[in-house]
Amino acid sequence: MRPTRPVAVLGGVRIPFCRQNTAYADVGNLGMSVRTLGALVEKFGLHGQQLGEVAMGSVIKHSSDWNLGREAALSSGLSPLTPGLTMQRACGTSLDTIVAIANKIAAGQIESGIGGGSDTTSDVPIVYGQKLRRRLLAANAAKTPRDKLAAFKGFSLRELKPDFPGVAEPRTGKSMGEHCEDMAKQWNIARDSQDEWALSSHQKLAAAYERGFFDDLVVSFRGVARDNILRADSSLEKLATLKPAFDKTSGRGTLTAANSTPLTDGAAACLLASDEWAQAHGVEPLCYLRDAHVAAVDFVHGEGLLMAPTVAVPEMLKRNGLTLQDFDFYEIHEAFAAQVLCTLRAWESEEYCKTRLGLDAPLGRIDPAKINPNGSSLATGHPFAATGARLVATAAKELKQRGGGRCLLSVCTAGGMGVVAILER
Repeated sequence: MRPTRPVAVLGGVRIPFCRQNTAYADVGNLGMSVRTLGALVEKFGLHGQQLGEVAMGSVIKHSSDWNLGREAALSSGLSPLTPGLTMQRACGTSLDTIVAIANKIAAGQIESGIGGGSDTTSDVPIVYGQKLRRRLLAANAAKTPRDKLAAFKGFSLRELKPDFPGVAEPRTGKSMGEHCEDMAKQWNIARDSQDEWALSSHQKLAAAYERGFFDDLVVSFRGVARDNILRADSSLEKLATLKPAFDKTSGRGTLTAANSTPLTDGAAACLLASDEWAQAHGVEPLCYLRDAHVAAVDFVHGEGLLMAPTVAVPEMLKRNGLTLQDFDFYEIHEAFAAQVLCTLRAWESEEYCKTRLGLDAPLGRIDPAKINPNGSSLATGHPFAATGARLVATAAKELKQRGGGRCLLSVCTAGGMGVVAILER
């Protein structure tokens, strides 16, 4: 491996994120990815240019999406000589694709590349049971009409019952929302605190749109110009009327449709490069990706499913000689308001930081005003594989507008993992 070198984030773009089964119901991952990559190519004048690599990701995808990165790149306006690959780590996917591209740039293997992701929960793969699949394969392989009919001998209508993609953790059978309810109870996160966090996310996102912050970050698609989940006119009174969405029977459920991220369709991507490539192409870096880290927790045996960032962050901070307070702002993915509040409370807990993280003292408090200054997932929505790229693009522009600083990014994921990163300008 060659010595590492700085990796510049040159900027990003995304389509508006839309609630499941609305504007993008019939588009699919490839269509959303092509629109997003095409907009990025247009933004930076990359038509016909060969980049080192395009890495895209998707969590919910059809078998035909087997290499979404390459197929989307071929339709993006880039040179067809640009390689592409597809990755997946649940909600951390596009932060991972960005890190993968960054690592190749840092190692001198490529000079530039794109990392991003797309997800749809509207166009989901629906498959039939194994018995019917075997019949269909046998019929397809049969040479004669007689043999094709023989493949369906003993066929039952019950075999037509489809299998739908699930959101439950395979090892626990519980949904992410049910797991987060457990976390909220463990950390005593009140319902009103969750609603306040959710409302603030909507208010900050609405304000960012009004002042034009997203004018060059969000491109219209299918007649939509803004995230259609955004509720600028919401209020605590409205949020308080909603019933629990996951724990509906105990009387202690606190997670609702409003303080939880809805199922969402969308795509996002970011352009990264070496300083030499950026200079040669006349593009000013917005910031630099300093470091990234991934950690996991044992959620099967009692740890909170979405608590892995609490582990990943201190491990990354130690490697970089930083404290939790050494950041000008923080971009924390809001899968649920409770998940963010549990994370913040854990970092303030002397017991947790000592017994679980092995620290001598708590990581300490973060000023809430420094978290997600332009809103986040509760207001934008959360297409699983697109959120990381959204965070990076948003943070990079914020750093540019501030004239410098440092940002901590944190994304919790299904499977009990967390992906975190540091951006600097």
